[in-house]
Amino acid sequence: MTKDSSRPALRSRPYDTIAVLGAGAWGTALASVARRAGRSVRLWGRDQAVIDDMNRTGHNTRYLGDIDLATGIVATTDLAEALAGAEAVLIVIPSVAIRDMCKQIAPLIGKGVAVAICAKGIEEGTGYLMGHIAADVLGINHPVGVISGPTFADETAMGHFTAATVAFKFSYDDRLSPMNSPAARMAVSMSTPSFRTYISDDLVGVEIGGAVKNVIAIACGMMTGAGFAENTRAALITRGMDEMKRLAEALGGQRETVTGLSGAGDLTLTCSSQSSRNMSLGMQLGAGIPRDQCFDGKPTTVEGEHNAITVTDLARRLGLALPICEAVRRVLHDGADLRDTFAHMWSSPIEAEPRAMGLSFDHPSGRMPTLPIDEVSS
Repeated sequence: MTKDSSRPALRSRPYDTIAVLGAGAWGTALASVARRAGRSVRLWGRDQAVIDDMNRTGHNTRYLGDIDLATGIVATTDLAEALAGAEAVLIVIPSVAIRDMCKQIAPLIGKGVAVAICAKGIEEGTGYLMGHIAADVLGINHPVGVISGPTFADETAMGHFTAATVAFKFSYDDRLSPMNSPAARMAVSMSTPSFRTYISDDLVGVEIGGAVKNVIAIACGMMTGAGFAENTRAALITRGMDEMKRLAEALGGQRETVTGLSGAGDLTLTCSSQSSRNMSLGMQLGAGIPRDQCFDGKPTTVEGEHNAITVTDLARRLGLALPICEAVRRVLHDGADLRDTFAHMWSSPIEAEPRAMGLSFDHPSGRMPTLPIDEVSS
């Protein structure tokens, strides 16, 4: 490709020292990415055995098996040690713990330190997105953003080509000098030959995509586990993206964001592989396995399970209809029958796909008894 000599060379200065909080699979993978990008990296985790294993072997055996991580990551259970001198902080823990973590780090980080949330969800009760929680706790002294996209931790850690979105709000000064913005600096800090970053100023759109896709993935898993095929999954993915757009727009997000990496990209990945815990949970439930017996009975955090409540709570507050998310909530939390719930959704009133047409009328099967799937096919 010919270089455009008329284009001025633009350079952004990375954050040299990064603290990654959360030594699970994704936190460890991001720490490895940052280290490969040339950053000084300290990784914090609660479990002393995991931290000792990493410092001794260079592997996070519990969460990433024998995948070789970048050398030079300093792992610790001491939060103050992890944060000392950090120019940027990545918070990579379950969404329900974000507020408490922000309270813990507030007195330990200096003014101006950038904070990127790498968890996906909506806070129960407040309806806050993860970035809003961090901004609420940390105040105006810290740029707050998010990193999100179609990223399985093991593939990222192994160096497979991966892309993600880095989103921060842009101030007036950031518009005038975008290469000095927190978004640009964080993107440069995390860029390697195999990890490609894109920049956004739409935190709402990026975060809504990350939260809603978890719920849609459970729906896809449920129908796959119940014996339905690719047509069903394609319909759920497409209509699930419409639910993302609806919620994002209502909160000031952009539809274009939802069709990007953090929306369509993440949704497609999560709904297409059993490597996703959300998809896997749905498949087990669809196959008739009771919730307490899923994942061989091992306690397993599945973000979409909690998101099913918080997403629909927020949508109800805004007066929005999200039928797929509501169906997942009814099955997961209200004891509804899976097949009946989705059959009811499929026979809901017929609508126009361009919402601007404003059409809605009764579906004929909504007034007929539900037939077994083999009778419908015959």
